[in-house]
Amino acid sequence: MSVNIQLEWTPNPSTLKYVVDRRLLAGGAVNFTNLEEAQAKSPLARKLMDVRGVTAVMIGTNFVTVTKGEEGEWDELNDEVMSTLDTHLTSEEPVVDEAALAAAREAAGQGAGGSIEGRIQDILDSEIRPAVAMDGGDITLDRFEDGIVYLHMKGSCAGCPSSTATLKMGIEGRLREMIPEVLEVVSV
Repeated sequence: MSVNIQLEWTPNPSTLKYVVDRRLLAGGAVNFTNLEEAQAKSPLARKLMDVRGVTAVMIGTNFVTVTKGEEGEWDELNDEVMSTLDTHLTSEEPVVDEAALAAAREAAGQGAGGSIEGRIQDILDSEIRPAVAMDGGDITLDRFEDGIVYLHMKGSCAGCPSSTATLKMGIEGRLREMIPEVLEVVSV
């Protein structure tokens, strides 16, 4: 059965978002920034990382965000990425290894240990992550320490020219408004 793929531009000129008509993950997102990690955890990400010029792949619930490097040109990359997505998803091969998903969920659960971290995680999950997912990105909590929130920027958020403004004016402003203990938000 053929898959419907819609291409969406993101605020990051090095990243495109491919929205598909099927569920890829039950929730959240999984980010791959090197071939070794993709080979170990995701058959789809491995195939996409094999496309010349692709430097990162993020798989979300119903989309895949692809980031190109300096040597990649979207005119050439897009055709191969679309073909790879269509072939892989039509064959109904696994998108991500289930053990890798379990490990990612466990790692995400470890970040919400304290009550402040739990409140930060709630705001990220309910307000911020859905908004950045619309642009093909994801933001996850690394830790909260000495008033500073450390976040991982993924997908189109990683390296995006407007990510600093989003981080400081958007996310930091919202977290400081809701949680007085938050003094600053930084990307790791």
